[in-house]
Amino acid sequence: MIFGLDISSSIIGLTFLNDDGDVLLNEAWDLRKIKNIFKKAEYVEERIADISMKISPKNIFIEQSLQSFRSGFSSASTLSLLSRFNGIVSWLCFKEFGILPEYIAATSARKECGIRIPKGQKAKKIVVQHIIDNVPDVSISYTRYGNPKAACYDKADSWVIAHAGWLICQKKEK
Repeated sequence: MIFGLDISSSIIGLTFLNDDGDVLLNEAWDLRKIKNIFKKAEYVEERIADISMKISPKNIFIEQSLQSFRSGFSSASTLSLLSRFNGIVSWLCFKEFGILPEYIAATSARKECGIRIPKGQKAKKIVVQHIIDNVPDVSISYTRYGNPKAACYDKADSWVIAHAGWLICQKKEK
């Protein structure tokens, strides 16, 4: 069983896949109303503890936090916060499940899953469309304007991380 996470300080997407690669659980935890990083960590710790009573993964895969600046994207303080929070959630997973998380870059995970992002296109939109077209067990909900809700992008990204992890595990077993 695979546990895949897309961690941010605003919304965490998580997916559990069974040994056949089927979705057991796919959800998002909205942390936007929780302002303190330590309160966010407490919330996540409680959710992980709840899940651990029902599901025991064999592997944990987490989207690697951004390692460098890109023009028009996150500032140094944002990258630092994301990296700290990624470390906190990684520790919580290790503490609860006793499994050392493995990290996958988003681009590598998408490539592993066969998702190509055409030049100039937004990766998140392409990933959600891939989910809509190919993964019926991941539900996508919409705003009143017909756009996917924010949490759906994180749910989709966590599926990509989990599925890439599952594929990697399948290759190791052969």
